[in-house]
Amino acid sequence: MSHSNNDFGKIRSILWPIHKHELKKIIPLVLMFFCVLFNYIILRDTKDTLVVTAAGGGAEVIPFLKLWGVLPVAILFMLFYTKLSNILTKQSLFYASLTPFLLFFALFALVLYPYKEYLHPNQFCDTLQNYLPQGLHGLVGAIRNWTFSLFYIFAELWGAVALSLLCWGFANSITKVSESKRFYAVIGILINLSGIASGWLIQWVSDVRIETTSIIDPWQISLNYLMLATFLSGLMIMAIYWWANKNILTNANLYDPSQVKKRKDIPKQTLKKSFQQILSSKYLGCIAILVVSYGLSINLVEVIWKHQLKLQYPDPNDYSLFMGKFSQYSGIFTFLMMLLCGSKILQKFSWKASATITPIILLVTGIIFFVMIIFKNDLTDIISFLGTTPLMVGVIFGTSQNILTKSCKFSFFDPTKEMAYIPLTEEEKVKGKAAVDVVGARLGKSGGSFIQQCMILWLGSLAAITPYVAIILLGIIAAWIFAIRSLSKQFIERVKQHTSKEDQYTARSYEYYSPDSSKQKVTNKTDIKVEAAKPTV
Repeated sequence: MSHSNNDFGKIRSILWPIHKHELKKIIPLVLMFFCVLFNYIILRDTKDTLVVTAAGGGAEVIPFLKLWGVLPVAILFMLFYTKLSNILTKQSLFYASLTPFLLFFALFALVLYPYKEYLHPNQFCDTLQNYLPQGLHGLVGAIRNWTFSLFYIFAELWGAVALSLLCWGFANSITKVSESKRFYAVIGILINLSGIASGWLIQWVSDVRIETTSIIDPWQISLNYLMLATFLSGLMIMAIYWWANKNILTNANLYDPSQVKKRKDIPKQTLKKSFQQILSSKYLGCIAILVVSYGLSINLVEVIWKHQLKLQYPDPNDYSLFMGKFSQYSGIFTFLMMLLCGSKILQKFSWKASATITPIILLVTGIIFFVMIIFKNDLTDIISFLGTTPLMVGVIFGTSQNILTKSCKFSFFDPTKEMAYIPLTEEEKVKGKAAVDVVGARLGKSGGSFIQQCMILWLGSLAAITPYVAIILLGIIAAWIFAIRSLSKQFIERVKQHTSKEDQYTARSYEYYSPDSSKQKVTNKTDIKVEAAKPTV
């Protein structure tokens, strides 16, 4: 009986390594992340449908939007956020950063989209398109549908601002290093249920559009439902954050304010000095390389895939329905991946090994996808035998590649990246994280867009640049893995310094779960440093 209880304890420590008194801390975090990711998926699928299937649009528009739209706005937001961080309290800064997004999405559904025919300069863009080369037609499409482009920019920034900067920043500020490998694995598992919920909602909205009469614009109905869900979910994020500040930050058992340097003790710095601090930090630089490399890699592959998807599903309703199913399957696959292996890997293996999984998976699946696209004419007999078309094969392999990569991002990339922020000072967390996660993430995707734009101007189409994109992808992933190795060494040193200074990691209080024992207590201060660094070797 005792042996059975020990086995149950081991299983529980892996699948649910949370103490009973920690539920009050982790449940609000899970709910907040769930709402943010729920909105992220709705906005991601909606922005792609609007831009890719719009008249005069297409996947060629995306590189121009990411480079000339998303990146400049991300830089402006980072400057605005950094400036406000010297003025507002953390709580006020959170609300001030989130509110403009919710107001814009409501404005788009109620005003910008219904009056798009009056707002879009179609005649001007028809004239412009006659004078510009074929390679710039994506830019013309972005200008023609400028309200859709603006929606795309806000939707792109939602992931960086609401998810990476605000919610992960809050989680990092109230989570100890010793808790992170347990908390973040559980958070990653549970919040990916939002992909299932949002995918179901998008499919349900698509069914409503199908039943709508032709007199009514079906996309207007879609946006009303989707943006209403987004707005309400955003209000819930603010409410949870308010509750957490009131009930967690005032509970000594859940949060020790002595761990974090108070804001009044943080010297006020100019934007120039903040940038100098960020650029001079090798540690933040390595995190930035990880973020930029992921953005570059996923953008280079994703645009090619969306081009195949547009050719297969030119109708907006069919495209949106497919994206809804894609999001739902992504949520299910990510949930299962994290449940069956994600949390185990984060707890059992080193930080470096866990962080390396994402680039390796992206490399392998990316190579397979590009091979199927580049050599599809040589595989015609095999494809015909399977009863499908070369175009559909490209869609299937691209979809599989995206699902696997995004699952790895949520399962391994995000948790390991966020763990790396925890040993930083409060100043580095606020301003360094803003620069890396907001601007760095956009710089990665915009960098991929710049590469694609240059090659499209040179070769004329997305199809022509595909072989060159595959070669560039190999070099980016190599730099990504090199940065992981360097950051791993620095993280170990930071954690050792952190544990030697913080009272909460003393021998009497530091406990952790390991896969080999249901609960293990460290009793030697030297051992504490080793065990604290163990996840990062």
